[in-house]
Amino acid sequence: QVQLVESGGGSVQAGASLRLTCDASGRTSSYVMGWFRQAPGKEREFVAAIRWPDNSPFYGNAGRGRFTIAHDSAKNTVYLQMNSLKPEDTAVYYCAASQDGPIAAQTSYSFWGQGTQVTVSS
Repeated sequence: QVQLVESGGGSVQAGASLRLTCDASGRTSSYVMGWFRQAPGKEREFVAAIRWPDNSPFYGNAGRGRFTIAHDSAKNTVYLQMNSLKPEDTAVYYCAASQDGPIAAQTSYSFWGQGTQVTVSS
C-alpha cells in the first residue's frame, strides 16, 4: 500500500514561486510519481511525472517550461518546483503513483494524495 501526502501549497502573487512536496510511504521504488491539478469547474490535468528510479521527467502542457519535478530517493519524496506562477495555475494539486500505463493518464495512477491548494492572484 502506498500513501501520499502533499504539502507546500498556498496563496501567492503572480510571478512568485512555490515548491510542492509529496511525501510517500510504502514501496514506491518501481512507481512513476506524478502531479496533476484540477481548477474549479475544469477537468483534472496532467502536470508532470518522474520515473523512479531513473529520474526521467515528463511534462504535460500544464507543467512544461515553468515547473520542474524532482525526487529525493533517500526521503521518498517528490517535489514540484513552480516558478513564475500565473493566476491560471490556481488549482488543487495532487500527487499520484502509477505502476503501469500511459504516464499522462489519470487512470494509470492507483494511489492519490488528498491534494494541496495553490492560489495565484494577479
